[in-house]
Amino acid sequence: MQKKFTTLAATILATSLAFAFPAQAAGAAATAKLFTVQEAPLRAHLAFLSSDLLEGRGTGQRGGDLTVAYLENQALAAGLKPVAGNSFRQAVHIAGVKSLPQDSTLRLEANGAPLPAAFGKDWVWAPGDAQAAHSIDAPLVFVGYGVTASEEGWDDYKGMDVRGKVLVMLVNDPQPTAEQPNRFGGKSLTYYGRWTYKFEEAARRGAVGVLLIHTTPSASYGWSVIQNSWDGVERFQLAQGELGTALQGWVTEDMARTLFKAGGQDLDALRAQAERKDFQPVALQAKVGGDMKAAVRKVDQFNVAGIVPGTDPKLKQEVVIYSAHWDHLGMQATGANAGADTIFNGAVDNASGSAALLAMAQEAVRRPAKRSQMFLWVAAEEQGLLGSAAYASAPLWPLDKTAANLNLDSLNFAGVTRDIGTAGSERTELGGMAQATAKAMNMRIADAKPDLAGGYFRSDHFSFAKVGVPAFSIERGRDYLGDQAAAKAKNDAYSKRYHQVSDEYDPSWDLGGMTQQAAFTLNLGQAVANAPKMPQWKAGDAFGKVRAAK
Repeated sequence: MQKKFTTLAATILATSLAFAFPAQAAGAAATAKLFTVQEAPLRAHLAFLSSDLLEGRGTGQRGGDLTVAYLENQALAAGLKPVAGNSFRQAVHIAGVKSLPQDSTLRLEANGAPLPAAFGKDWVWAPGDAQAAHSIDAPLVFVGYGVTASEEGWDDYKGMDVRGKVLVMLVNDPQPTAEQPNRFGGKSLTYYGRWTYKFEEAARRGAVGVLLIHTTPSASYGWSVIQNSWDGVERFQLAQGELGTALQGWVTEDMARTLFKAGGQDLDALRAQAERKDFQPVALQAKVGGDMKAAVRKVDQFNVAGIVPGTDPKLKQEVVIYSAHWDHLGMQATGANAGADTIFNGAVDNASGSAALLAMAQEAVRRPAKRSQMFLWVAAEEQGLLGSAAYASAPLWPLDKTAANLNLDSLNFAGVTRDIGTAGSERTELGGMAQATAKAMNMRIADAKPDLAGGYFRSDHFSFAKVGVPAFSIERGRDYLGDQAAAKAKNDAYSKRYHQVSDEYDPSWDLGGMTQQAAFTLNLGQAVANAPKMPQWKAGDAFGKVRAAK
């Protein structure tokens, strides 16, 4: 069970903030009083949100609609106010896209001759602009990692006009060297290494399309993951705003090697050149041609947002946002799953975060802070952070008056811990505030580890960071109290249930760790909401530059 915190702990929080975050100390000292989050409401919401009744909360499915209705009614019952007007909903316009290779003639050519390339086996592709049909006749250009990073002094494009071209790129980002062990984050993956960045940068430059070269080490997953996400599967993308290139796709390393050789180049030689700052784009004697067809449908999903108005006449114009994604994978009744359990309940991912926000809101309403506090349940995270991206492009609250975003995704169901994960908080003044909050709760910040898979760029908080809002996700701890071996085994076993139908709620779960994680998030948010000024990015951070430029 969640332990109750004393007045002494509240004093510790205020004192700790004075050292960790001096500019905020006065306001924090005056208002610091620790929250707890009750297990009963959290458990009730978790059980219902992950039940078969909601059919896995799928994007574009009936279960998703039922989930939104539940969340908005529970937000109202908790005492939250609609952010704008009388509705808790924010529409997210989404396109469902399914490639139709059987109806398409898209092909790779080199030196005028077609190359055998089977969809699914050798390459995959889909439209990135939500259009059902494209006729493509575009030359291929290898652009290394496809990165432009002024802070690294790196530009893979070197001023080349890539309009009308299909760009071939390496996955990941330039690797560290003995001379530069920390370039592009060292061992950690930076945003420049994410496939999402590469698609976005190509679209900004007016390219027709992108083909990413897959390798298991560079992607951190095998080709089967690509196949399962692109071949015969409906994929979702935003249907308005900044859309992607006409063509988005991947090729296997073997296919890329064949393509480069037929196009007069050596893949390994160019890959080595791509590790250097002086790399120059290379035109291949090859192209993509033919008609690309896809089934496209438009569907509206909804973010759900409620507010606890601030108490300070001036500071209430600013807001702290707590977020969690409500969606999971829904019902998938095709192929091998037909006739079996077809509901991907997503109990941990992310009924847990959605339930925690409802339980946190119940507490926050009872004791408002100086700044306003928004509880935001976003749609379509599993489809590429679409709901949070839609919010960031059309915010319900001005971004320059948004103090922070604290995100919850896949909470701790294995037991109470001594530590709490705050990876990414060190990029901003939120890091010092998180340390002070942990100390007041008799916890510590979990040891930092290299972010090999780029986790900071794969959760909804990143949509806020991209537009300059200090943001990170609060992650579960690993230093368990009590029977450490049993708790660790329970947590480790979840990796086999991740994104499987077996991610189901278990009534026997000890939710002490979950209420602890939720309470930490709420206490940190309250510290931000009561501080004299909004937290800032650390000097030189790329996302801090975005806020400074606004």
